Amino acid sequence: MSVLRVDSSIQGPSSASSALADLVMSELIAARPDAAVVSRHLATDPLPADAWPTAIASAFTAAEQRTREQEAALALASEVADEIRSADAVVLALPLYNWGVSQHVKTWIDLAIAGGQQGEPLLEGTPTVLVTTRGGAYGPGTPKEGWDHNIGYLQRIVGDVWQADLTVIEREFTLVGVNPALDEFLEPATLMRKEAEGAALAAGRALAAR
Repeated sequence: MSVLRVDSSIQGPSSASSALADLVMSELIAARPDAAVVSRHLATDPLPADAWPTAIASAFTAAEQRTREQEAALALASEVADEIRSADAVVLALPLYNWGVSQHVKTWIDLAIAGGQQGEPLLEGTPTVLVTTRGGAYGPGTPKEGWDHNIGYLQRIVGDVWQADLTVIEREFTLVGVNPALDEFLEPATLMRKEAEGAALAAGRALAAR
């Protein structure tokens, strides 16, 4: 079993999304210790931002006329797409930043699409757990309702375009306990954390059973 894990948090050991992904992986590896894990951390080892337009340009350039930069970008795009395509299971820890996906995640997605065939469902039928976290709250009736442009986009790409068998785990209010302005929300934030952790453990067991 080959497992692809992708993280994108800039929070290092304090990352809420990585902590949830760790729970998914702990259950999976406990049941499937023979699993081969491929890890990519888009924040600590970011993909070059200019690789995507360079790879796109190379696709419209005759092979014998491509520059070394174009060849390298095309090879990187193919590598990223193949990592996704080759996985038997996928765990994605992709938090919301500034109301959307981070630049690191967008570069990864764009390169993967450039490295695949036109319209290729890179994760067709592949069990995939998407973990996403948010510092505040964006649910119905909250002041920030409708501001989350992360989860909908990721569901469209991973679930609809790449056609993964998708499970989504969300946790809000991760800044409660960090930002004093949110102290009044300690009780619901604690419950949200507990529910997300339970969902992560269950998702890991489900992946192992596939």
